Amino acid sequence: MPKIDEKINRQQDMAQEAFEKLERLKAWIREKGKIAIACSGGVDSAFLLKAACDALQGEESHGGTDNADAAENKVLAITADSRVFPGRERSESIEFCKSLNCRQILFRFDEMAVPGFADNPPDRCYICKTALFTRMKAIAAENGMEVLAEGSNMDDLGDYRPGLRAIEELHIASPLREAGLTKAEIRFLSRELGLPTWQKPSFACLASRFVYGETITEDKLAMVEQGEQLLFSLGFHQFRVRIHGTLARIELLPEELDRLLTPKLRTEIAEKFRSFGFSYVTLDLQGYRTGSMNEGLRV
Repeated sequence: MPKIDEKINRQQDMAQEAFEKLERLKAWIREKGKIAIACSGGVDSAFLLKAACDALQGEESHGGTDNADAAENKVLAITADSRVFPGRERSESIEFCKSLNCRQILFRFDEMAVPGFADNPPDRCYICKTALFTRMKAIAAENGMEVLAEGSNMDDLGDYRPGLRAIEELHIASPLREAGLTKAEIRFLSRELGLPTWQKPSFACLASRFVYGETITEDKLAMVEQGEQLLFSLGFHQFRVRIHGTLARIELLPEELDRLLTPKLRTEIAEKFRSFGFSYVTLDLQGYRTGSMNEGLRV
């Protein structure tokens, strides 16, 4: 019994700390008065957008049309319609913004036109984020928003993330990090707030599936997206399709490896991957892990 009590007490303490961080986050947002959020529709940006709406629109979104309009103008979601994010992510972000009654601006962003992006150097993310957030800052300013915020959290500080340098250089706000929120706390709070994204798998930019130095092409991006959409449709929870030339390296959660290896499913996946353009289809025995393409940088 003492051990069970200790576990319950730890969970209660963790929950209390998470809610305290949420209140710090809301206080930070209220201090800004108005805010634009770079919203991909993922776990972190969706949570940040919800916190912003609660902090700035909570009371004013009720009590008449004038108040609702004033509240709507305090929070703006900005979303890139981009080739390196699956179409379903864009659709989910649109539905999520509608559910919050939050104004959203969707704009077309072509990474392939950004000089140096397709060459895929180790600082590719810095190159891309610099161009992307420069464009988003302009859109925010055009709509009367002095503050543009993005959704990186404390866990993002633990890996090679050159995109964070672009965020700092462009003075993009990172309120989740300001509040000290971790990914686990964001998922917990998202669940408590009733957000559909609380257990959504993490889906980073499709360019992160390429080994550094391998040229990124639209055809190969399509191969990766088709492969991951297939795994998604088959019910796999968290995965990556890493591309090496025309070889696919599939990463799955360790507990899902056996399922893929059942003869019928293994054959179906191999055949469909070949129809997408892959010559070889492999399964990574280490399983899913974030930033596996960065492992080569540490060799």
